Parts: sequence; C-alpha cells; structure tokens
Amino acid sequence: MSFRQALESGKFVVTAEVGPPKGTDIATMLHDMDLLKGKVDAVNVTDNQSAVMRICSLAVCKLALEKGLEPILQMTCRDRNRIALQADLLGANVLGIKNVLCMTGDHVSAGDQKGAKPVYDVESVQLLQIVEKLNNGKDMSDIELKGATDFYQGAVVTPEASPLEPQLMKFAKKVKAGAHFFQTQAVYNLEHFKEFMSHARKYPVKVMAGLVVLKSVGMAKFLNNFVPGIKVPDELINELKDAGKEKALETGLNITARQIKQLKDEKICDGVHIMAIGMEDKVPLILERAGLI
Repeated sequence: MSFRQALESGKFVVTAEVGPPKGTDIATMLHDMDLLKGKVDAVNVTDNQSAVMRICSLAVCKLALEKGLEPILQMTCRDRNRIALQADLLGANVLGIKNVLCMTGDHVSAGDQKGAKPVYDVESVQLLQIVEKLNNGKDMSDIELKGATDFYQGAVVTPEASPLEPQLMKFAKKVKAGAHFFQTQAVYNLEHFKEFMSHARKYPVKVMAGLVVLKSVGMAKFLNNFVPGIKVPDELINELKDAGKEKALETGLNITARQIKQLKDEKICDGVHIMAIGMEDKVPLILERAGLI
C-alpha cells in the first residue's frame, strides 16, 4: 500500500525522518535508507531543518524513490517565494513524489546562515491552499495548469503548546485549507496528548504522533529550555538519570518503543512519526522493541 492508502485504511502507520547531510557525501544517508526499507510506510525528508543549509529535500526524495522508499517532501516557506514553491511542487510531482508536508519553517536566526534573508512570502496555511489549487489544476493566481498535481498533503501541529487554544484554531484552519494528515511536534506526555486527540478526532483527518528519541538527560533539558512546545516530563528525565550516562541512550530507545506500543495498543492516534535525529539507524531497533517488526 502507498502511504496514503495505509493511513486511510486504518493501519497504524509508521514514518521516520531522513536528514539530508550538509555536503555531498551521502553514503551514511543511503545506508540509513536501506535499513528503513520495508520497515516504515514512508520517510520524511527534511527541508533545511532548523534553518541549517543542507542538500535540498527534492533531490533526496528522488533518491528515496530510487531506493524503493516512499518519500514525504517537507516544504517550508522560509526560503522560497510563491513562484519557487509552486515550481518545486510541480517538479516534485513529475518526479513521482506524491506526499508533501507543508510547514512555515524555523527562522534563519536559528540556523547557520545568519545573513540569509527569510522569505515567508506565504505561510503554512497558504501553502496548503496552494497545493489544493495545484491538485485542482490551477496555480495560486487561478491560472489553468497544463496538467494538475496529485499530492497527499499534510501539516504539523504542536499538541503540548501552552496555551493550546491557538494551536487548535490553526489546526482547524489547516484542515479547511486541505490538510489530510498531521504529524505532530514531539510529544512525551501521552495523557496530555490524549486530551489533544479528543479535539482532533472532531475532524476527518489522520494524526501521527511525533516522537523525538531522547539520548541523554542533557538533551531532555535542552528541549525543555529551548524548544517551544516541547515538554519532557520529570519522570522521563529521572528515568534517564537513573540509567546513568552509559545506558541513557538505551533507555531513550526503550522510552520511544514503549510510547509507540501504548499509542498503538490504546488506539490513541493513527500512527507515529519517529525523529531519531542523527540516529536513524536505531529506528528498526525501536520498532522491534515496540513489537511492530
């Protein structure tokens, strides 16, 4: 089944992130793709993640296709105006890329090109509207296309934002703009996530819980202190602390596997999106421990 068919069939879907490298040496990335093949339903290819310049998502999506993986093109509004966004979407479609995740994108101040000019000609809701128009055979200016696109478009949401109400409003706007699926920002408190899902279930969309793999106490504290919308509970930090530095990563893998199992067994959401930042080779192990492979 395709990613779209899998989600719409009711299957508990698993996606993982592939981070393009900063440079032309793609050996490790290709190795990680080989490890993920047959174990995930699709791979997200990040788009200059955290505003750090890397190989473009479009090229890596094509490499994923050649490897037999189904890619999800992440597209941010930070680096391109509406002309370039539409051109890249048309290009992606003719290359066989059928899934796109529409994002506004981190500001350039977060990245490694401090002198870059952020574009933000449109934002994520408008980008979803653009994709919807392209799928209906028109560009953003309502000019007829010679051939429409056929994208399965998704968006992101932050379930642990405080206050949550603005996120719920944005969620509703994204659904109205054409989003069919959502991959969330990292969630760690599954009880809070259940509360968010009680709102999300009012809409005809699929929701995948985003899970960032913890590898140390320091990483958990960094997320709490510097990444808005992420809150690692004290009990998980204490679990990492009790494991000691030598076993912290192993414990982090177990935490992610445990959460995946709970999300699936309790039917809390429609799948998971695993963000094993810099540890993509650990994803098969996590899925094995979660009982999915």
